[in-house]
Amino acid sequence: MSTVRRTLLLAIVVAAAGGLAFATGAAVVDGPADTFAEERLAVQPVEGPNGAYAYLNDDDEIVVDVSGSNPKLPSDFEGVNPGTLASADGVFTITYTADEYARVWIEHPEENVTFVADGASIEGASNNITLGPDETVAVGLEVDARGAVAGTQLGGDDFDIRAQVADPESVDSPDPTDEADEGNEGDGASTTVSSPVPTRRQFQGSDFPRGEWVTFDAGAMEIVGGDVTLDRVRIESANGRDVAFETVGRPEPFASAGPMNDSRGAAPVGYFEFDHTSTDEDVSRVRFSVSVDRDYLNETGADPDDVSLYRRSASAPDGWKRLETERVDPAVRRLLDLPEDRVHLTAPTDDFSVFAVATDRARIRAADASLDRGAVSAGESVVVRATVANGGRADGARDVTLTADGEPLATQRVELDPGERTVVAFEPTFDEPGEYDVAVDGASAGTLAVGDPANGDGDDTASVGDGTDDAAATTDPPTEEPSGIDPSNVVGLAVFVAIVLTAVALVRRMPRS
Repeated sequence: MSTVRRTLLLAIVVAAAGGLAFATGAAVVDGPADTFAEERLAVQPVEGPNGAYAYLNDDDEIVVDVSGSNPKLPSDFEGVNPGTLASADGVFTITYTADEYARVWIEHPEENVTFVADGASIEGASNNITLGPDETVAVGLEVDARGAVAGTQLGGDDFDIRAQVADPESVDSPDPTDEADEGNEGDGASTTVSSPVPTRRQFQGSDFPRGEWVTFDAGAMEIVGGDVTLDRVRIESANGRDVAFETVGRPEPFASAGPMNDSRGAAPVGYFEFDHTSTDEDVSRVRFSVSVDRDYLNETGADPDDVSLYRRSASAPDGWKRLETERVDPAVRRLLDLPEDRVHLTAPTDDFSVFAVATDRARIRAADASLDRGAVSAGESVVVRATVANGGRADGARDVTLTADGEPLATQRVELDPGERTVVAFEPTFDEPGEYDVAVDGASAGTLAVGDPANGDGDDTASVGDGTDDAAATTDPPTEEPSGIDPSNVVGLAVFVAIVLTAVALVRRMPRS
């Protein structure tokens, strides 16, 4: 009699918590992997017999499948025997590749399936394990099929791998209020951060691993008080040499760079400067983290999504280059245990310079305004059109106003995405005769002549702007009333009188019957 088996489906796809805020540290992961949190967490099937229960699907997501549908298992595999307590050590691995420490655990609601590491459950935050830089943990399964009948499906749920950056008990967390903070960045790297004043930081580093990232904690250096701060600087050492640099923050521009002017409407909030002795041969890449208080943004009327970072660059069209700023999303903020009342940003740069924290704004303007005709009668309407475009980097809304001789006549609300444009149309009526300078949001549409209807004035006689009528109206010539009798009229009257007298004479000479 063949053994009765049931199929245990555990087709579980990792639901990543999101990307981390900073660039990846030294990677120790070889081959394909399900990476997330900006590649700081990597999940791979184990290279071994139990690794056959896990594989990467077409989207490079890890799938744990203990059933006949698993392409890595034999075609005759049906699943786990019912009535048993089965286990499989080392099904997949989780590797933490960054240079901090992280607490890692798994969230999974199914009671019959438990994720374990070294024989202990790692489900729930209270059962987390701490991973150091480039450390790997092998995760296995325990399946409780006792009481289950053949054909029952267990564990058919997604699971979440959760991680939280934190120092282990053996590592002291730096205190940003200290005069100088020292720490080791793994592989012997040493960093020192001095804080002589709230707006200044001095950084020194030595024994850097070549080609790897090293992090300096700036301890919320003030740029605009505590509202805008520099939180972290990461550098990639090109040659392993010692580095030293200094940062200074201030709300006002630095004389060496001047104020930020951006043709696309970005408004500077504050500035910070890097003063350094390092060269490109010492540092190949830099990445820093800035945060802004949400209440401060609300007070200034800025949208958190529109905060960006710029670098002073003489080669940029406006003298300032917009950096590829990334906003840390809520999932990552929770992962890094960052304050939720602030907007956190990161950006890379290829050079030390003066930097600006700015808010991208909409730049909505009207142009190409026109009248559909240049003259109307009093009480008659005219159509005024204008093209309105958003040349800024952020979406926005603006009231577009029609004016005549500078006096507002009508308003329309326009909402546009960056680079979007639309055409607005107004149809005002002018009751008083005269000439009016018509404009839409300052863009001139031309002069409109309004005539007096009692004299028949105001018919179309001219056109202004695009879409105007070119045909001019014609009128009958005026009729003049005679004011007296001129000589030609006297001659005509004399001839008429002579004819009448001749006729009377002939009548009188005719014989009477």
